[in-house]
Amino acid sequence: MRPSFIISLKVLAVDVPILFFIGTLMGWTLAKKQFKGRAIVDTLVVLPIVLPPSVLGLYLLMTLSHIPFIRESRILFSFPAAALAPLFPSLPIMIQAAKSGFCSVDERLEQAARTLGDNELKVFCRVTFPLTRSSLMAGLALASMRALGDFGVTLMIAGNIPGRTQTLPLYIYSRVEAMKFFEANLAALLLTILGIASLSIVKKLEGKHAELS
Repeated sequence: MRPSFIISLKVLAVDVPILFFIGTLMGWTLAKKQFKGRAIVDTLVVLPIVLPPSVLGLYLLMTLSHIPFIRESRILFSFPAAALAPLFPSLPIMIQAAKSGFCSVDERLEQAARTLGDNELKVFCRVTFPLTRSSLMAGLALASMRALGDFGVTLMIAGNIPGRTQTLPLYIYSRVEAMKFFEANLAALLLTILGIASLSIVKKLEGKHAELS
């Protein structure tokens, strides 16, 4: 179990900064900007949540395998693919949380900062971000746990290779296949504990957000 746990931690180390940066940027854009095709983008963002993981994984496998750079550098069925796969089902969670947080910010506060001479970056750093920090952190916690628990998409584009792409969910699958239920239950218990801890963090952050509101 230890190698799979380490691989899962490495996946999180790669994915968490990406989830936070891209999720925050896209959430802010969808909440604050009006542009042509916004409704389409909004739909595409949510689509990975409603698609079955095997379908999403198949689409990604077919798409990525036709990109020359990815095919030639053999990214598929390697650790980079194991790190890339969980982003697709987990990123929408972060984007939706960020969008909701940014939509809840009173625009009058942002406008007041602008009238005092602050540019858009300062308005974001001094007003918008502090007011949405709890929502962003809650979204990041949920998205990170979704990334940690991904199975279907990872299996489709990274495979189940022990010591290379086998994350904890894939390890559980392998142990069940081998009829080694004790080891599978240990890994499942670890993921359950991490999930409960993540939900506890989200509840605390939601409580702080309610107090600020």
